[in-house]
Amino acid sequence: MSHIAIVPTSQSRHDGKAVTLQFSDNTLLPLLLGDHDRHLVRLEQALGVRLSCRGNRVAIAGEASRVDAAQTALEGLWRRLERGESVGRPEVEAAIRFADTESDPRLPLPDMPAIRTRRGAVGARSGGQAAYMDALSRHEMVFGVGPAGTGKTYLAVAQAVAMLQAGQVDRIVLSRPAVEAGERLGFLPGDMKEKVDPYLRPLYDALHDMMPADQVMRRLNNGEIEVAPLAFMRGRTLAQAYVILDEAQNTTPVQMKMFLTRMGEGTRTVVTGDLSQIDLPAGVRSGLKDALETLEGVAGIAVIRFDKRDVVRHPLVARIVEAYEQRAAAAGDKRRETRRAHGAAPATQQPVELGAGK
Repeated sequence: MSHIAIVPTSQSRHDGKAVTLQFSDNTLLPLLLGDHDRHLVRLEQALGVRLSCRGNRVAIAGEASRVDAAQTALEGLWRRLERGESVGRPEVEAAIRFADTESDPRLPLPDMPAIRTRRGAVGARSGGQAAYMDALSRHEMVFGVGPAGTGKTYLAVAQAVAMLQAGQVDRIVLSRPAVEAGERLGFLPGDMKEKVDPYLRPLYDALHDMMPADQVMRRLNNGEIEVAPLAFMRGRTLAQAYVILDEAQNTTPVQMKMFLTRMGEGTRTVVTGDLSQIDLPAGVRSGLKDALETLEGVAGIAVIRFDKRDVVRHPLVARIVEAYEQRAAAAGDKRRETRRAHGAAPATQQPVELGAGK
């Protein structure tokens, strides 16, 4: 039970609202506020309210809807602390996203999904993540598409580890295209493993977050976890497995079809990628784009599209993503205007009669 009391507060402004929350546990309150009240400062900046703390009370003032959002965020963070969970910058940012329903109409959600591994529960930090986690639990094939920093790969690996530890699948297969950013394996030093491992490092990093290092190595050695480039998937049938294809925007349509048709009995498949970061040679169509156009709407397949609201890295990353999206949109508008201008030009020209003047 959450021990938070709402203290009646008078508010003289007709267009505003004020609420005072009284917290029962003074030992947890410093964790809620953060060092030098930095959590309160971040809530003020993000939600446009005024927050002040005196004793075990936090006063919130501002526009009514903003005050309600700040109250929801503070109450959610307090419940985490009462459950013995940590509250840091990532948790504060997540609380802001879930409380700010004006900025994200996908929220609130009736039941917040969580992925439970032996290292603990992995919770959603945005509306897109919540929808993605729900899709991972319900569908045999899921496409997660969107910008960097939205947790597409991390959450897919978390779900894979949870199902492996629960005995729902026999193994995990993680794969990526081995050619990215203009580099080809033949020009890189080392043997095949040394050439391939740097491309697969993000998948290893996610695994180490979900289980102890010795367990990761043991499962890699006995084949329960396999990390391999996409080319190694050809000719195989993957049964009773959780299969993840990361960076799928860098596959060709032929490679994508090959991968998707590896699916055997009892297998879950997740495909993740960012269509704004295609590293294929000019003129080569992305297999991810082709698959989405072909398969979206097919029964049993879920497609979750992330956007800048779902970026859970540093807040600056979301603004960087937005800046690139705005530039891409402006470039698209300019191209359309150019095509319209060129298309209209022939209509203004006078026909020329062949042989005229002779």
